Amino acid sequence: MSLFLEGVAIGFAVAAPVGPIGVLCIRRTLAEGRASGFVSGLGAATADAAYGSVAALGLTFVTGLLVGAAAWLRLFGGVFLVFLGVRTFLSRPDVRPAAAGRGGLLGAYASTFGLTLANPSTILSFAAIFTGLAAGSMGDALYAMSLVLGVFCGSTLWWFVLSGATSLFRAKLSAGGLRWVNRISGVVLAGFGVITLSGLGG
Repeated sequence: MSLFLEGVAIGFAVAAPVGPIGVLCIRRTLAEGRASGFVSGLGAATADAAYGSVAALGLTFVTGLLVGAAAWLRLFGGVFLVFLGVRTFLSRPDVRPAAAGRGGLLGAYASTFGLTLANPSTILSFAAIFTGLAAGSMGDALYAMSLVLGVFCGSTLWWFVLSGATSLFRAKLSAGGLRWVNRISGVVLAGFGVITLSGLGG
């Protein structure tokens, strides 16, 4: 249980800093409803758990491949963020309660899952944390997966809290307010994309 709780704390701490995924989750919660925002966060939590599994189990070969492909992953992530930013900026707000179907929720999940996987620095973060906890050196799959399960639950908890808190403001926003949310979110997302792409030359 102590390992699981450590994983929960790690997952929550890794997910909490508001970056492009956080902005996307907030925007989707405001524009499409809490379910869309939470499922978007769940995609990121799943990717965190996947990277956490690789780091905790000490799969250095896979880690090396991912780090070696960092430039291509950053290119994909940057272009996709710019695309999302432009589409968000131009999207028309809808003040009616969202009724997202399976396709919409699946798309929300898949997009954040892919974006999070496109950031290989995540696996390096987990590797550093788990090395400090001696997870990799023990080579114990049960030990490692207890941490990973905690990471997933901690990350999921953050997205549940964020989407829930954001949804409280949704009913108070007019069409004009949602339009500004789209514009600001679009600029921020595209900005993250440009920053990601500019790092390719560094």
